[in-house]
Amino acid sequence: MLVILTEDQLLSPQVVCQSCLLADCKGQPRWQQDRLCCGRLLEQLSESDAQAKQYRCQMGFRVAQVES
Repeated sequence: MLVILTEDQLLSPQVVCQSCLLADCKGQPRWQQDRLCCGRLLEQLSESDAQAKQYRCQMGFRVAQVES
């Protein structure tokens, strides 16, 4: 599951990505093969780090992949 991270909130990608030109036809982030295609992977502290993978989308939001 993907979430948008702000300083004090977790937002659904549906709220943010609807207005993005890089979103897919359903207004969702372009997610393929465990990779966000409309953003870049942010550096993690270490390979064994238990944090969720975080990305920076083209609109400037932080996007995280979390297990549901």
